[in-house]
Amino acid sequence: MGKNLVVLAFDLGASSCRAMIGLVDEKEKKVSVEELYRWSNFMIKLGDSLYWDVLRIWHEMKQAIKMAYKRYGNSLVSIGVDTWGIDFALLDEKGMLIENPHTYRDPRTEGMMEEVFKRISKERIYERTGIQFIRINTLYQIFSMVYYDDPKLRIAKTFLMIPDIFNYWLTGEKLAEYTEATTTQFLDPRVKNWAFDILEALRIPIHIFPEVIEPATKISKIHSKLASELGIPGDIEVVAPATHDTASAIAAGPMVSENVGYVSSGTWSLVGVELPQPLINKKAMEYNYTNEGGAFNTITFLRNVQGMWIVEEIRRVLADKGQQLSYEEILRMAQEAKPFTAFIDPDYEGFIAPENMIEAIHGYLDKTNQRKPQGIGELFRIVFESLALKYRLVFEQAEDLLGRKLQGINIFGGGSRNWFLNQLTADFTNKVVYAGPEEATSIGNVLLQVAGLGVIRSLKELREYVKNSYSIKVFEPRYTGEHEEAYERFKKILSGTA
Repeated sequence: MGKNLVVLAFDLGASSCRAMIGLVDEKEKKVSVEELYRWSNFMIKLGDSLYWDVLRIWHEMKQAIKMAYKRYGNSLVSIGVDTWGIDFALLDEKGMLIENPHTYRDPRTEGMMEEVFKRISKERIYERTGIQFIRINTLYQIFSMVYYDDPKLRIAKTFLMIPDIFNYWLTGEKLAEYTEATTTQFLDPRVKNWAFDILEALRIPIHIFPEVIEPATKISKIHSKLASELGIPGDIEVVAPATHDTASAIAAGPMVSENVGYVSSGTWSLVGVELPQPLINKKAMEYNYTNEGGAFNTITFLRNVQGMWIVEEIRRVLADKGQQLSYEEILRMAQEAKPFTAFIDPDYEGFIAPENMIEAIHGYLDKTNQRKPQGIGELFRIVFESLALKYRLVFEQAEDLLGRKLQGINIFGGGSRNWFLNQLTADFTNKVVYAGPEEATSIGNVLLQVAGLGVIRSLKELREYVKNSYSIKVFEPRYTGEHEEAYERFKKILSGTA
């Protein structure tokens, strides 16, 4: 294998999908990524249901593979896919897709957590899986099919998470990659296999669940029929990186010291710490912490916080009214707005999938007896301050669980470009924030593919490539008594005692 490797990383997100070329210099231990192709992704509403159009995504992926081969020829050695977590597809006995997958924001999960807890206790589910309780989890999605006696579940022969379906179409292999599988809330992270007792207790058929493989596993070469269709060689390897985008991003997080927290910032903010093994106990359950799988036998111990989704939905509402705002305009408006006027809980259920996010926020402020924003800048400032405050709350809970103080915070992913939120996070937490790399998910995908090819052998070595290749921006805290007063108000609002 030569000094320079070329790999194709698909980073498929809930709002946009990208094909990224990774260039890896083995000798210098450096990596770079560049965008080859991008297309939009969006939920499609049909009746009361919300779906992902995975066939359209697959069509665009094939175009990107042809583009990559046209540009790089036989230098292209592998392909890897990462996506969001939680959602899944079902195949019939002939391996055909039964229907487009529902999205995690689909209303079919309403009331399903309570129905599950009638059949199996929260304590038992958490002890077996270590995953936080959130309505959108795969467990409640698939149980809704049992509850409503959905015939599609009766004919299903294979269950595949979203990245697994694309790996199946790339190779013909039906496998479940570990990091993505942990997001279901029915995988045991200690043994890295399905929690069959949980599934059986809920009458979910266990025969549909495939073998679980590790991240950085070489699956097989690209399927011969697909290679023929695309006009490319059949010797390109398909490697499963950490197929859950969060796990790929965290793998490529620089982790500037041994005692830092992280925020993988995008549509969701994944807020937590990296651990060598699961941390599953009563207090972790009460704090609703999740033990998702990471690369190289790590645990991404975190909580999901609704992140840029709220901002994107506000932008969408404004755009529908003819007001187009760039992110830089939003940040400037927020910076110039009056601080500490009101706060929201970013994880309030009414913000999961509202028709109008601005109205939903106004409704929350009415409900909590707070002043409504005076203008768009103030609205955005309320969201950004509330996100930074929620980060502080989650990190304080992590410190309580770990029994030690964190010395700083790494923020990576697309949201790390948000200099205003980075500074607010430093200010409200009174911790140094290290921001970058922005393309952490794609970088992690690329380097874990290279690990699957046998070049990189440890997480430490993988992060050497990142540190050699990307600069990190530092945000020093400007903490004052006003930040502390705001935090106390925020906690009262969340507890309903304001």
